[in-house]
Amino acid sequence: MKAPRDEIGNALIALKQQGYPIVAIDSDLASSTRTDQFQAAYPDAFFEMGIAEGSAMSFAVGQALEGNIPFYVNFAMFVTGTAWTQLRQACYANANIKLVGSHPGMDDGPDGASHHALEDLALTRVLPGITILTPADAEEVAGAFEQAVRIAGPVYIRVAREPMPVRDKSIVPRVTDIDAVENAGNDFAILYEGTVLEQASTGYTQLSTQGKRGKLIHVATLKPFNRQRFLQLVADCPRIVTIENHTITGGLGGQIAEVLAEEGLSTRLHRLGTRDTFTESGNSRQLKEKYGISASAICEVLK
Repeated sequence: MKAPRDEIGNALIALKQQGYPIVAIDSDLASSTRTDQFQAAYPDAFFEMGIAEGSAMSFAVGQALEGNIPFYVNFAMFVTGTAWTQLRQACYANANIKLVGSHPGMDDGPDGASHHALEDLALTRVLPGITILTPADAEEVAGAFEQAVRIAGPVYIRVAREPMPVRDKSIVPRVTDIDAVENAGNDFAILYEGTVLEQASTGYTQLSTQGKRGKLIHVATLKPFNRQRFLQLVADCPRIVTIENHTITGGLGGQIAEVLAEEGLSTRLHRLGTRDTFTESGNSRQLKEKYGISASAICEVLK
């Protein structure tokens, strides 16, 4: 079990060592987001902006205009929500900024429901020109950061706080777009964004032990969405489940619903995530179970 957020600092250091003009921007959360590791290694390339997210976002744009590649790392709630107006203007300018949202969904658990980011995918997906990456396990964080620096323009990377299993990549390597990491048949398809790898994988395994044969699909790039590849993967699947540490409105579930409707497909869709509600403070694993973001919920809707 490894926590993906623990690799944020290491991933930034690796990019800097490769010669990329990386600067890291923080809003008084460096120890929680692990950018303090980058700060220790490259203090002159680390900027502490304090609890002033709008100013930090504007500062990131300024760094990009000067030729640097800024990574503004903050809790998902703040980097997408608090600074949304500045983010929108950054996207309007196609600024080469990279945003990292740690503690997404209910990952901030007992620290307070006000910090739960259940809208960040919707807030970013609506903005033209932005790329949204959802790496899963800890080993995929560095790869997502490398993918981001090769993209000219704004990128949002969603990084889980909670420890989760590391997927065996000996058969299927890290997914950079959308692909099936397990493919045993067409009874069903489970699509997940990276921060619910554990719940999606466990649900898939439980269904497999019941004799069901389906697909487990990681949507590692939510935007731009590879519609053609998605339709190929689910072509013969009569039932699809989406699961996300997010509201079902405007996130992964919303994306899949839109595509299925526009393509006129009769596939049965089940969306798992929060449903038009604010969550409560508490243990994040227990909260996900309560709000239907779980392996048991997957099995229930497909039984």
